[in-house]
Amino acid sequence: MKPITRDQIVASFVNMSEADLRVMSFPGLHETLWDEREFLGWRDAHHPTKGYMVFWVGDDARGLMVRSAESSMPAGRSALCSLCHTQQPAPQVSLFVAPKTGEEGARGNTVGTYLCADLSCSAMIRMALGVHGGTRAKEMLATTSDNIRQRLWNFSRRVMTENAT
Repeated sequence: MKPITRDQIVASFVNMSEADLRVMSFPGLHETLWDEREFLGWRDAHHPTKGYMVFWVGDDARGLMVRSAESSMPAGRSALCSLCHTQQPAPQVSLFVAPKTGEEGARGNTVGTYLCADLSCSAMIRMALGVHGGTRAKEMLATTSDNIRQRLWNFSRRVMTENAT
């Protein structure tokens, strides 16, 4: 991921109100290893069910606010994140919904998907693939990374698309 500034993050959100933007917490951008991320994802330190994902679409940053389910899936089962396709213990995956934009969003409609509960898909794929391995692991990481970006773009399109009724 290309580095991004706080101002770019604020301007990127497509499904947040001005009031939501004013109370949003920010991650420590100075600590971010940009070349090890497909997107910037974090949970709000002050609002435990809120999360944020920011990624690049060409030269434009796009941000999505998501809300997690208040309860986690039961332990003893496994679950799959729809972005990184990493299988992990069910409590580490959560159902998230993103408010839609436009008239659909004004009516309270959302789009849902299962994501890593801490929005750490980038770290998960690197652990799962053992990126410090050989050439094959690095090729698999490149493919997986591209797939995450494509799935995130597709999810954002669902958030931004009006339903025909």
